[in-house]
Amino acid sequence: MSAVSPTPPSPSRRTGARVKSPELLLAESGADLEGHGLRRTMGLFQLVCFGVGAIVGTGIFVGLSDSVAEAGPAVVVSFVLAAVTCIFTAFSFAELGGAIPVSGSSYSFAYATLGERVAFLVGWCLLLEYGVSVSAVAVGWSQYVNELLDSVVGWSLPAALSAGPGDGGVINLPAIVVVMMAATLLVRGIRESARATAAMAVLKIGILVAFCAIAFTAFEDGHLSPFAPEGMAGITAGASVAFFSYIGFDAITTAGEEVKNPRRNIPIAILICIGLVTLLYCAVALGAIGSLGADAVSDKPAALSLVVDKVTESSVGGGIIAFGAVVAIASVVLAVMYGQTRILMSMSRDGLIPRVFERVSPKTRTPVANTWIVAVLFAVPAAFSSLDVVVNLTTIGTLATMAVVNVAVIALRRRNPELKRSFRVPLYPASPVLGVGFCLYLMYGTGWTTWVQFVVFLAVGALVYALYSRSRSRLVREPQGRAVPGPTEG
Repeated sequence: MSAVSPTPPSPSRRTGARVKSPELLLAESGADLEGHGLRRTMGLFQLVCFGVGAIVGTGIFVGLSDSVAEAGPAVVVSFVLAAVTCIFTAFSFAELGGAIPVSGSSYSFAYATLGERVAFLVGWCLLLEYGVSVSAVAVGWSQYVNELLDSVVGWSLPAALSAGPGDGGVINLPAIVVVMMAATLLVRGIRESARATAAMAVLKIGILVAFCAIAFTAFEDGHLSPFAPEGMAGITAGASVAFFSYIGFDAITTAGEEVKNPRRNIPIAILICIGLVTLLYCAVALGAIGSLGADAVSDKPAALSLVVDKVTESSVGGGIIAFGAVVAIASVVLAVMYGQTRILMSMSRDGLIPRVFERVSPKTRTPVANTWIVAVLFAVPAAFSSLDVVVNLTTIGTLATMAVVNVAVIALRRRNPELKRSFRVPLYPASPVLGVGFCLYLMYGTGWTTWVQFVVFLAVGALVYALYSRSRSRLVREPQGRAVPGPTEG
């Protein structure tokens, strides 16, 4: 069967912009499904589990203590503020994911609305959200592996082998191990990965619910006073840190070509995940602070295990929490690496990065070379970096892409009002405008040093686009917009 669209849609010819129409994106996606590309195997339940798997991990198990250090007991408000930002943007993701169900997520949405240059920079920022966050998550995993070993066998790995130079070690071997384990599972196939992610998602939700049940038995009102010791500034800073806990929900849209009935299931899965995770986070934060107080939780890497140990006066409960954290954070590495490989695949299809990233194994229907390149590339910073170094940079890059997604909803409504949409943003256009505003507000809270790093990162991305990607774009080299299948491996 031919993999070429019989009536190929053409790209936009607007002066000064290279915009790929939604029809062309969908045509290319359809072409890749004719025996050359990805396989639709994920249902709604698996997609929700995939979303929870991508979200719940380091941010709550490790990062909670950092948020508490900024906001005190008002960290609950910080989580709500971060959630509101996500909810407005989740509406936008839901509309775009239902209208353009392809693998590229924010990158593809920007390409269809704001042009190739913006799309490339969005894809460049997604290296922070997905790629760099893999490194951050892997570092957090290492911390809980040591906590688990200490609880179970009474010893832990030496600092030289379980932390990077910034944290007093030499190399973080557990961080490398979890990245390579995730890559191994991903190259086996999406069905196997989805099953593993679903099992881990159910387990970690159960662990967090159990934590809340234990923590609330020791709840004391006095531990919530003073509620906001640093005022609104502390709440804002706490929300910027807490936002890291929500990173990953948009990974649901990267599965657009591997989901059954994506126009229906993607919007539903996004909204379920945000609602479920927000309730869980607020309950965990309230339970942790209410049981021991903000000072006892602040700046403790394995705060949840500490709370359970203190409340139960035993190390057994803390060991169970540490086990849950090990599983939870491993599932985040798996889900986020999946999202990164699918975005790179979309960029490679468009000619903006080398073609090796779009090659799909005919045996497993997965991008094998892409996955191993990503694994090696981000195992290096995981082995040698501190968690604190990458969290703020990951957060600001993610917020920037989310702001673009909110703008993309408005642009697509104006450019393609007739496009089929299975979900529409409520209170349009107020909702996406507020989404942009909240994203910028939390970006402000990351601090000026993070802004400097981010501007430098964007400048490097703009240079890469100008010197490499622009001249290799297939949108220009294939002006008829023909949908061609990606190459296969082997």
